[in-house]
Amino acid sequence: MPCAPVRLIAAGLATLAALPLPALAAEVNIYSARSEELIKPLLDRFAQETGVKVNLVTGKEDALLQRLQSEGVNSPADLLITTDVGRLHRAKEAGVTQAVISPRLESAIPSAYRDPTGHWFGLTLRARPILYVEGKVKPEELSTYEDLANPKWKGRICIRSSDNVYNQSLVASLIAADGAEATETWAKGLVANLARPPKGGDRDQILAAAAGQCDLAIANTYYLAGMLTAPEANQREAAAKMKVFWPNQAGRGVHVNVSGAALTQGAKNKAEAVQLLEYLSGDQAQTWYAETNGEYPVRAGVPISATLAAWGEFTADGINLTRLGELNGEAVRLMDRAGWK
Repeated sequence: MPCAPVRLIAAGLATLAALPLPALAAEVNIYSARSEELIKPLLDRFAQETGVKVNLVTGKEDALLQRLQSEGVNSPADLLITTDVGRLHRAKEAGVTQAVISPRLESAIPSAYRDPTGHWFGLTLRARPILYVEGKVKPEELSTYEDLANPKWKGRICIRSSDNVYNQSLVASLIAADGAEATETWAKGLVANLARPPKGGDRDQILAAAAGQCDLAIANTYYLAGMLTAPEANQREAAAKMKVFWPNQAGRGVHVNVSGAALTQGAKNKAEAVQLLEYLSGDQAQTWYAETNGEYPVRAGVPISATLAAWGEFTADGINLTRLGELNGEAVRLMDRAGWK
């Protein structure tokens, strides 16, 4: 017969075995090419409302994609958040994403702004119109992207370099609409009309236009929105000199793109990742993006900020953005042949 201490230990172990194990805390791990201040407030709100812990790693777009590729299915990341459909398409082509089936996402996000096979979903909409210096250009002089190759704009246009994915997607949209041959001719005409060699980001094009170096700038509207409320006086003053013109309104509409997210191939917390995707497509998150980041909601009927409303309504190009990703390589080669630095 076992002695008393042994019986007590055995009884204690049996009692412990009968107790329910504490549940592991739910979490989701994110690789984000969006800077922390543009995404973390929403992630914090999601964590508070759901109890799901959010772990965020930020970095450059290409570096994060390379990291996912090198880590493979062992990657700790559940979601990749990045900007521009070109980058989302590259992630899919690299095999680091997987399809998501979510009726809620399919209902919330228009088909043009998500991958047809569910590999990525647009979360915010950004437009890339023509900005002009008030007093130097009359809006009736402007019409389409194609018209920017008109010699009347010689020495009057500022735009960033061809290695920028926003410009690559813009050119891809022109290839889809006009064909490669016509678009290459257009690109050569645009390059001939540049006021200076491309340099800097979208804000730099706006600053250059306001400083008198050019009369037109091609830039995403959220950069202009951010400059209007920037702490730096020179940015606010520069932005105040610019007006927004929506091109191609009599035709296909203005070029738009997305920031978006994809479920990674090696996601360990799939349910939580999809839950976060659905949260980011909801009205609350969409309104926050419009008010705070100066981006347009991907959902119809979500209120926009007073700044965005002041620029007026526009018709957006209805092309499925997947096509822009597919045409990215052709766009890059075309821009190179056109001498777009």
